[in-house]
Amino acid sequence: MRKHIPNAVTCLNLLSGCIGVTFAFSNNLTYAAIFIFIAAGFDFMDGMSARILKVHSPLGKELDSLADMVSFGFLPASIVYQLFLQAPQLGEMSVYLNYSAFFIAMFSALRLAKFNIDPRQGDHFIGLPTPAVAILVASLPFITAGGGSFWMAFIQNPFFLFIFSIGSGILLVMEVPLISFKFKNFELKENLFRYILILSAVILILIFKFAAVPILIFLYIVLSIIQFTFIR
Repeated sequence: MRKHIPNAVTCLNLLSGCIGVTFAFSNNLTYAAIFIFIAAGFDFMDGMSARILKVHSPLGKELDSLADMVSFGFLPASIVYQLFLQAPQLGEMSVYLNYSAFFIAMFSALRLAKFNIDPRQGDHFIGLPTPAVAILVASLPFITAGGGSFWMAFIQNPFFLFIFSIGSGILLVMEVPLISFKFKNFELKENLFRYILILSAVILILIFKFAAVPILIFLYIVLSIIQFTFIR
């Protein structure tokens, strides 16, 4: 029974993603975004439970990727697609432009497939992890809801959404090493940038709430480049 516990948690991640998709296509983007955060919690818990119970298997690895594809690939792409539909339509161009939202799903699949066969991604990531992009997308409905007409007009702009979709896809597969949050120990010297990110997250979220998420993603990439390019 013990070896199946992490897989059961992974299935809860998948279930959360499926429920979130139903909310996305019902145009309830806030609840869809909430289920991204719930799925992210289960994604964190399945890895932690596997390490605590010391049960790792090829099945668990593949199941985790398949669940992540739904929760952090298709679900965020569905949210962006609905944002496209809410944006002013650009005649015949929008018929094709709106589907660029699914670049996020396509590049998420590529990112997850690369992760499973890439031996370099043991203590760090290559490219932005799919949960990070999904959480970035999940912040958009909350920013528009709480940011007034300015943010709504900015985010619900088809050209912004197109650039956002393409940019997210590029971030997923870019050949840039990024910090992993798998702590081997808690020494300050070895985890300095992790602690900086965690402290920054707490401060920025308290100040900017959901608008802090894009700032944190940018900070995460910059600190990773500093660590792996200039320090290591």
